[in-house]
Amino acid sequence: MKESSSTPSRSTAEGRPVRRRFPGLASQIAYARRFVARQLAVSPEVTTATLLTSELATNAITHSDSGRATGKFEVCVRHAPGWARVEVRDLGSTTEAPTPQHRDPYDTAEHGRGLDLVEALASKWGTEPRHDGRGRQVWFELVWDGDDQESDRSG
Repeated sequence: MKESSSTPSRSTAEGRPVRRRFPGLASQIAYARRFVARQLAVSPEVTTATLLTSELATNAITHSDSGRATGKFEVCVRHAPGWARVEVRDLGSTTEAPTPQHRDPYDTAEHGRGLDLVEALASKWGTEPRHDGRGRQVWFELVWDGDDQESDRSG
């Protein structure tokens, strides 16, 4: 797990969470990205947030029961000026924690780099069992200097 030492950890209570459930289908990953993009539209990290959401949603439907016929995954977004947290909740294993592969950059395999990207680009990230005991949630936080773009325009 990567953690930025220069910025204090934000409370998860900061920023009101917005959630949406998606069917566990590959076609829904684009909708999950758009959902996050709408929530973080004024953030300078919106592109990074949508990329990392795509990686976590892909993992949810590829490596958990969320990808089965009746499976679902949920995306939760919290944000405040200079900070955002995105959680992807799936129906996956609570005994196997997702871990980065740390692949050789010259490895040409098509899969296995999603969590490496999350680890490299997020300020912090982690995984934990869901509070309801039905799978896990994988989350990341992004931190940036200054206010969001919307605040800059109004000042």
